[in-house]
Amino acid sequence: MSDEFIQFGTRTYGILFVLLVVSRGMDFLSTRIATPNLILEGNPIARKLGWTWGLVANIGFCFLFSFWPLPAIVISTTSLLVAARNFQSAWLMRSLGEHRYREWYVERIQETSVTLYLVCLFGQTALTAAVGAGVIYFTTWDRDPVLLAIGLGIIAYALAVAFYSLLGFWRLHRSSVRMSRLPDPGSQGYAGPGPGENGRLIQICLREPPQP
Repeated sequence: MSDEFIQFGTRTYGILFVLLVVSRGMDFLSTRIATPNLILEGNPIARKLGWTWGLVANIGFCFLFSFWPLPAIVISTTSLLVAARNFQSAWLMRSLGEHRYREWYVERIQETSVTLYLVCLFGQTALTAAVGAGVIYFTTWDRDPVLLAIGLGIIAYALAVAFYSLLGFWRLHRSSVRMSRLPDPGSQGYAGPGPGENGRLIQICLREPPQP
């Protein structure tokens, strides 16, 4: 089943399509609740597409991957875990507001040591990936392709969290370095920031959302 394509219109295709629609739909819904204006969306492609084209892309995505069971289950597993993570903080994002939450998150990052942040991130993602690796290890691949796909999906989720978290942290750190290299306002000969410079620097510093 895992290495074969499914014929369109069959029962298996219908099950995979519904599974993908539900899982991608939960990811879509959780993102909509957490950040209706996509300010906190960590995926640059999703921010570029917006809600309308994002919905169209997801429907096409579900239609295509329903032909291939293994990736369909991997994607569904990862999407459900991402949605669960979104729902965990969605209430806080909406109560504070997207801009205020982003500012609050950036302030917490700036007040945390790099080592502590990376250790905690590694602990979160490594332990999550270990669960997926355990599922794969105790799976008979030729007999339990569904369990294999679920294990791969858990690992994919852990890698996605690590990637987007590190990307946002690195960009935030880079913007902080840029700001630290600005001339001291109290120094002699400092003429002040150029037109719009302060706004651009603040936008650079805050543009990375907390979500993967």
